[in-house]
Amino acid sequence: MHFSIPDTEVRSGENGSTYVAYNIHVNGVLHCRVRYSQLLGLHEQIKKEYGSNVVPAFPPKKIFTLTPAEVEQRREQLEKYMQAIRQDPLLGASELFNSFLRKAQQETQQIPTEEVAIDICLCNGQKVTVNILTSYKTEDVLDAVATKLDLPDDLVGYFSLFLVREGVDGSLSFVRKLQEFELPYVSITSSRSSEFHIVLRKSYWDMAYDSDVMENRVGLNLLYAQTVSDIERGWILVNKDQHRQLKSLQEKGSKKEFIHLGQTLKYYGYIKFDPCVTDFPEKGCQVIVSAGNNELNFHVKLPNEQMKEGSFKVTRMRCWRITSSQVPIANGTTNPCSSGQFEIKLELSFEYLMSKDRLQWVTITTSMLQDSPDSNREQIVKLSTKLTSVSLRGVSASNLANNISNYAFEGIGDDDL
Repeated sequence: MHFSIPDTEVRSGENGSTYVAYNIHVNGVLHCRVRYSQLLGLHEQIKKEYGSNVVPAFPPKKIFTLTPAEVEQRREQLEKYMQAIRQDPLLGASELFNSFLRKAQQETQQIPTEEVAIDICLCNGQKVTVNILTSYKTEDVLDAVATKLDLPDDLVGYFSLFLVREGVDGSLSFVRKLQEFELPYVSITSSRSSEFHIVLRKSYWDMAYDSDVMENRVGLNLLYAQTVSDIERGWILVNKDQHRQLKSLQEKGSKKEFIHLGQTLKYYGYIKFDPCVTDFPEKGCQVIVSAGNNELNFHVKLPNEQMKEGSFKVTRMRCWRITSSQVPIANGTTNPCSSGQFEIKLELSFEYLMSKDRLQWVTITTSMLQDSPDSNREQIVKLSTKLTSVSLRGVSASNLANNISNYAFEGIGDDDL
């Protein structure tokens, strides 16, 4: 997850005073709004708990009111600080850090702590309603759902909660996996739309774990429902003969055999992203990215209309980064902002070991139009970007198979290390 502080805003405090608020975004989406003093308090707590030698540098206090240039400098410093904390294995996973973000999220959205009912969707379309507190973290909500389903404690960790959005055509898009630094009820409520839901799905890529899950009746039913759903929505490629076999097993109620056959199919357990643009193998290529089996699969349309497919193994990625930007859209007038719209770009880049002695950066970019934020920022701008969402839209398996069956990238992981 990528933390950023892309902007600040001046807000009114008590007694008519004003202060600078720093907007913390996660993967391009506003998570919370905090003051410098709050982040300073977090820094002091972390330093006390873990020692000064492991805590990154924090921007110093200023005696006088900051100038606009100094506010911008502090914003950049605080952004680097948040990124450093998150990337540290110890500090980023600490309860100090996560609880700070949860509290800030709840305060930003102004949702009081109270008991509520929340619906969690299963892959077969059914809903599980659980009673929780609005301040419950992701793990608490997941545990409540598992208890309601009678899923054993030792299998809970195999599943996660995902925020999804339902399109007008019935398609579903994954927005993100809910993290430990957020409150699921606050996240779903702050979306301010009935299009958003929370879905329970398995959270691992390695299909070897399927055998553990299938030993339990509830785990088997959950995994079976997900496999059926992924096939019906075109995530898993199925030919006519395989479709007949699957249908026969489904009619017999042979759930384990159905899953075992599903495991042999292409893209089993993968997550498919919406179309975007990449600079590999050529600049400006349209690409559909699928994630699964510890790899990113590229289905690319080259400028000459040729279709190619290739995979990037996660184990060969040296490092990666996510960045976002907001650019006003020009409409032919002298004022580029007069259109009232902004182009939101989210970019994923990773450095990949192409061969034994060759590293190369690969970049995936997406963009969307977003209405200009309200001047007082009361309306929170939600960026539902294509890179952070996963399309569940139905795809013709036969057409896709014909397009990609005879092509493969050259030079991606072919050389021995």
